[in-house]
Amino acid sequence: MYKWILAAFLIVPVVELWGILQVGDWIGGWNTFLIIIVMSAAGAYLARSEGRKVWQEAQQQLQTGQMPGRALIDGICVLLGGLLLLTPGFFSDLIGIVMLLPITRPFIRHMVLQWLEKRMRNGNFTINRF
Repeated sequence: MYKWILAAFLIVPVVELWGILQVGDWIGGWNTFLIIIVMSAAGAYLARSEGRKVWQEAQQQLQTGQMPGRALIDGICVLLGGLLLLTPGFFSDLIGIVMLLPITRPFIRHMVLQWLEKRMRNGNFTINRF
């Protein structure tokens, strides 16, 4: 598991930098910089508004005595999507937008639930303490 995390920390920035340089060659450096700044600002706004919606949904479910399972997964998607949009790069922005939009978030939620169910059925789901 740690090998994959280390590989991601090494490969993802290289791919993002390559993407930024390619877009900079196509449309110019200042335009690329402006797009990155606008995407970060829009991502922060979208993450804030979607985060509020998810928080309110979780509170409503708790007040009615329901477990806010779906809202928790949505909250994790919104948090990760917002973080991805705040990091510079076009590939991370694309993944962040997919995680933030209410239209595409059910697909992400479904994939997470399938992954969790598979891990639980196989007995591979453990919670470790740090």
